[in-house]
Amino acid sequence: MAKPPATGRSPESYLPLTPATFHILLALVDGERHGYAIMTEVVERSENTVRLGPGTLYGSLKRLLEEELVDESAERRDAESDDERRRYYRITKFGLSVARAEARRLESLVRTARRKKLIGLEPT
Repeated sequence: MAKPPATGRSPESYLPLTPATFHILLALVDGERHGYAIMTEVVERSENTVRLGPGTLYGSLKRLLEEELVDESAERRDAESDDERRRYYRITKFGLSVARAEARRLESLVRTARRKKLIGLEPT
């Protein structure tokens, strides 16, 4: 498991994550992104059922930076065509551990829902 950040907290101590936080971490698993790209990824992945407004996105990113779950990248993909004001974010190793812990927690809930026949049944 990844080394916890300076706070010494375990990944499980961050759970449950808010939906916005989990969506942001999921968007960053594939690589670094700027804020608008994170918002677009979330809308596309959720098939337009989840939309992160700027306040939610940047408030969450600020908290994720403070908790050392994401880092801000100093590099620009294409310095010539990229807007210099654009900030890029990437998930940290510890952030990935937290995202995995949340995914396991959600997977367990889904298994329970299936056992209780809440999902996975054909409509009658």
